[in-house]
Amino acid sequence: MASDAPIPLPWLDRLQAAAVLRQKQGRDRVIAPPAGLDVCSNDYLGLRRDPRLAEAAAEAARSFGTGTGAARLLRGTTPLHDGLEAALAAWKGAEACLLFNTGFQANSTLIPALLEPGDAVFSDALNHASLVDGCRMAKARGASVHIYRHLDLADLDHRLAAWHPTAPPEALALAATDSVFSMDGDAADLPGLLELCERHRALLLVDEAHATGLLGATGAGLAEHQGVHGRIPLVMGTLGKALGSFGAFVCAPASLREHLVNTARGFIFSTALPPPVVGAALAGVHLAQTEPWRRERALSHARHLRAALGHPDAPSAIIPVPIGPDAEAMRVAGRLQALGFDVRAVRPPTVPEGSARLRITTGAHLDPAEVEALAAALRATLLRP
Repeated sequence: MASDAPIPLPWLDRLQAAAVLRQKQGRDRVIAPPAGLDVCSNDYLGLRRDPRLAEAAAEAARSFGTGTGAARLLRGTTPLHDGLEAALAAWKGAEACLLFNTGFQANSTLIPALLEPGDAVFSDALNHASLVDGCRMAKARGASVHIYRHLDLADLDHRLAAWHPTAPPEALALAATDSVFSMDGDAADLPGLLELCERHRALLLVDEAHATGLLGATGAGLAEHQGVHGRIPLVMGTLGKALGSFGAFVCAPASLREHLVNTARGFIFSTALPPPVVGAALAGVHLAQTEPWRRERALSHARHLRAALGHPDAPSAIIPVPIGPDAEAMRVAGRLQALGFDVRAVRPPTVPEGSARLRITTGAHLDPAEVEALAAALRATLLRP
């Protein structure tokens, strides 16, 4: 039964004021269902609707039920959870792995779980919101937060060097970065970050959400692509993008996993991932490794689209199309949607003020003719007054 309890007046006033401001700024969000050709999701390998994932999910439901009914530390762990963690650890070249329910939960949970008062976290200026919120929670616990310029290793080096003499002797430092940045499609220099962190004795956390399944000889991610596979101490990844399912994971040394099991509140106090989700993810991991044509096709499409638009190459399937003003980004996206392409405008606060854009993605589900048609539509729409 729907509740008809009134919202207290001070809260109602605040909600109405916020709504007026959003409307004045043209920033009301609308939850729109999928329509047209998918060129905006993160289904990079085209696995989301693969019948083999659906069958794996169905078999998991038949064997273990539709839900776990409990957190992992109660009775929420099935053999599927253990199997998926083992498969992900092996793929990432790590000792151990721990599943989380979402990427946001993983990042926002593990950073405060790792840091204590006096410690410090160093975060790339364009890191995902989940890493940003993890830093904020660590700050609330007494750690200091330092933001270094996007992809600027010299700036990070300087900030780490300046922090060490002022820190307590027992203080620890954590550097956190996306591997592939979700709004720009550019990539971190992981070998450079690793060398810098080793020199400053800092722990390195890399969010491989938009690289897992897509980059590297086996699809293990940017670390594999850049030749530091298995050397990153903390690697977060997601199961709901290239792998076609849902959830997230952190790969780490066994001692770090044990620490997270005992301290990561988002893990401890959350019901475990449902068996059908875990079963589908296991199938997705297998297919990502054994069907390399999927990532090759997605990346080939991205290279073609970048070349057609005159954009510099990048190692991802994310192509940002900068527009600028919010209203103009919405207008251009609307024209492309009318042509049958599911393109969405990305506006502040997701991106910095004045940098609204279209975020185009390519996946294995597309064929070359569709990518060429999209390129032609983009060129025509962007040139049209």
